[in-house]
Amino acid sequence: FYDSLEQAAGEWGYKIKRVDEAKAEAEALAVANEADVIVCAMGETAEMSGESSSRARLTMPDAQLGLLKKLVATGKPVVLLNFSGRATIMKWESAHVNAIMNVWFAGSETADAVCDVLFGDKCPSGKLTVTMPQAEGQLPLYYNNLPTGRRVPDGADRYMMYRSNYLDVRNDPQYPFGYGLSYTTFEYSAPKLSSPVFKDSLTVTVTVTNTGQRAADEIVQLYINDPVARISRPVKELKGFQRIHLDAGQKKDVVFTITPDLLKYYDSDLTYRLDSGKIVVMTGPDSERVQTATFTVE
Repeated sequence: FYDSLEQAAGEWGYKIKRVDEAKAEAEALAVANEADVIVCAMGETAEMSGESSSRARLTMPDAQLGLLKKLVATGKPVVLLNFSGRATIMKWESAHVNAIMNVWFAGSETADAVCDVLFGDKCPSGKLTVTMPQAEGQLPLYYNNLPTGRRVPDGADRYMMYRSNYLDVRNDPQYPFGYGLSYTTFEYSAPKLSSPVFKDSLTVTVTVTNTGQRAADEIVQLYINDPVARISRPVKELKGFQRIHLDAGQKKDVVFTITPDLLKYYDSDLTYRLDSGKIVVMTGPDSERVQTATFTVE
């Protein structure tokens, strides 16, 4: 085993420069004390993610988190730019930091893109393609999990004996699959079906309204649950999404077409099939904040 990240990097021919932590922290705090708004570029380094770079803890490195806590303690607005190559844990950050932008490892145009969003020239519209956990013990954690007979209600805030939950953390993620904020707000109507019965196809229509003050893009998501299949199916599966642009106050109808291929599945005999019964369709801005409707496959 390697004793440090530096030793591991040296073995592979990398030379990672390290600075005196106390000196660097003092310098950062001095700069922050002169600022009106603090922007922190923190998170994983390139060497902490990728092939042969597993981590047992997915929280921010201790030196960075310690500095971040002191920056928050200044009482000034703090914006965290979280660099990462994986889902990371930001439970403390979510509770104490004014704004978080997950910037991943975006490549050579990262600086331009981040500044465009930070200074309000562009309105963010990105959505998470992974689920962000509250703690490592929740992993693996994903939105399209199979159902359980001993589930707890969504958002349950207390432990329930002999149920599928944890003693020390809620079941729900810190940030769900498909999640993402904007500089404006959107309101979703309940989904409307073109027919309560599915034959060859049907449409799902949801009205989205920009209720804020900024023009922006929104990614409208469609999920489906099949509770009548012959084999266990996920509690929800992403089956479609559409990016739309809305000016402030504007509303738009978003239409999804449900076809047999969106509903069919392979059973244990590898038969591609669709069973009769009720299907649940869900629409919303992410995998958790959804509204539902049902139709029947005859």
